[in-house]
Amino acid sequence: MKKFLAAAAVSALCSTGALAEVKVGMITTLSGGGAGLGIDVRDGFMLAIAQSGRDDIEVVIEDDQRKPDIAVQLSDKMIQSERVDVMTGIIWSNLAMAVVPAAVNQNVIYLSPNAGPSPLAGKGCHQNYFNVAWQNDNLHEAAGAYANGTGYKNSFILAPNYPAGVDALTGYKRFFEGDLAGEIYTELGQTDYAAEIAQIRASDADSVFFFLPGGMGISFLKQYADSGIDLPVVGPAFSFDQGILQAVGDAALGVVNTSQWNKDIDNPTNAAFVESFQAEYGRLPSLYASQGFDTANLFLSALDKADPSDADAFREALRAAEFESTRGDFSFGPNHHPVQTIYAREVIKEGDVFTNKILGVALENHSDAYAAECKM
Repeated sequence: MKKFLAAAAVSALCSTGALAEVKVGMITTLSGGGAGLGIDVRDGFMLAIAQSGRDDIEVVIEDDQRKPDIAVQLSDKMIQSERVDVMTGIIWSNLAMAVVPAAVNQNVIYLSPNAGPSPLAGKGCHQNYFNVAWQNDNLHEAAGAYANGTGYKNSFILAPNYPAGVDALTGYKRFFEGDLAGEIYTELGQTDYAAEIAQIRASDADSVFFFLPGGMGISFLKQYADSGIDLPVVGPAFSFDQGILQAVGDAALGVVNTSQWNKDIDNPTNAAFVESFQAEYGRLPSLYASQGFDTANLFLSALDKADPSDADAFREALRAAEFESTRGDFSFGPNHHPVQTIYAREVIKEGDVFTNKILGVALENHSDAYAAECKM
C-alpha cells in the first residue's frame, strides 16, 4: 500500500490485480497548490480499495496540477487509450466543468469525491454523473443557517472568483437572513489579503464568512489573526479541515465551520475508518479523505451488484447507495447529489494536534437547491 502511494504521488499506475476486469481513472491534484486535498482523496479511496480485498480492479492515477488543460488531456487519454470504466478524483470545480460533461457524454461513469458545481446539479445533470461529496452551495448554506442562529446581522463575505467561489457566496446568501457589510471575489490562488482585510476593518460588519480552500485559507487566517480585527469568523470546513489546521495553528482556535463529516461522528464505519486511516498513513483523516473513502465504497457496493459494462444496471446500483458511509445515513436526491446532515464544528486542540469537534446540527437531511432544474 505504501509503495503504491509513493508511486501514485508522481502520477503512476497501479493494478491491484494483473488481470483487472474493471478500470478506474483518477485525475486529482497531487502537486502544487491544493495538493494536500488531492492526496487525501486518493489516500481515502485507495484505503477502501485495499480493504475490499478485490483483485479485479485497476486504478490509474494522474496529477492534474490544478490546470484545466492538463485535466482535459488526461481525461482524453483515460477514456480513449486506457479505456477506463469509471472516473473520479477531481478536486476543483473549474476542472470538473472542463472534464465531466465530455466524459459522461462518452458513456463513462463519473463519481465526484469533491467538486460539486451547480450546473452539474441542475440543468447540466447527467445520468452518468454522481456526486458523493456535496453540491458546492451546501456547506455554505449551513454556515448561513448557523450565522442566523448565532444572531449575526451584518456579514462581510469573500471567496475566490471561480465556480465554487460563486456557489459558496450564493449558498451563504441563500440562507443568511441578515445584511451584507461587503462582498468580495478574490483571485484564485491569492496569498496576500491585506486589501481585503482593510475593507473588513473599515466596514460595519459583525461577522466574517469566507470560503478560501487550501493554501488560500491558511494565508487569509494568519493575516486576519495578525490584523487584530476581533470579528467572529464563520466558514465551511474547507479552510478548517484536518490537513490545513496544523499550518494555520492558533489562529483557527474557536472558529466555527460547517461540514457533513467529522472524525467524531458516532457510527462503527466512521470509527473504523479514522482508526485504519491513521494507522496506514500516520495522520488523522480529513474531510477529503472521508469523501475519497466513501466514493470508493459506493463504487464497490455497485460493483457487487453489476458490471460497469451493463450501464443501466450499474447506474441503478449506484443510485441505491447501499454502502456503509462514514457519515451514517447516505442517499442520493433525484439529481444524483447527496441528501445529508451538515454539522457545525468548532476548531479545538487535542494535545498538540488541532482538530474539530461537532457542536450540533446546522441543517438536517439537506438537499441542494438545483435538483428541480435537473431533467434526468
